[in-house]
Amino acid sequence: MRINVTSVLVDDQAKALAFYTEKLGFQKKTDVPAGEARWLTVVSPADPDGVELLLEPDGHPAAGAFKEALAADGIPWTQFAVDDVPAEVERLKALGVHFTQDATDLGPVVTAVLDDTCGNLIQLAAMT
Repeated sequence: MRINVTSVLVDDQAKALAFYTEKLGFQKKTDVPAGEARWLTVVSPADPDGVELLLEPDGHPAAGAFKEALAADGIPWTQFAVDDVPAEVERLKALGVHFTQDATDLGPVVTAVLDDTCGNLIQLAAMT
């Protein structure tokens, strides 16, 4: 068993695609019509055949309340690995990305938390 696709719930797929590609640096992998939405995935350019992130519409009635509760409590929806959290924070801030937590050294890991503009907090992390 292996992880092939994982999801992040987004309020607007086009806006999410722009953020995840233009700001975070992922590449579009799949874009297929799926009813009123799209099967829209992005991948890391470092591993284009690796795990895909599905930019999944948050249309289910429970999704909005779930996302709002996580964000209100400052809980990230998912986490992405980076080599150097402080450098990535500075790069992303220069692109206008808003952080709810700057790079923080927690001992064995350095983390930061950003707002993906689609209703989610996303954590960046690097083991030290």
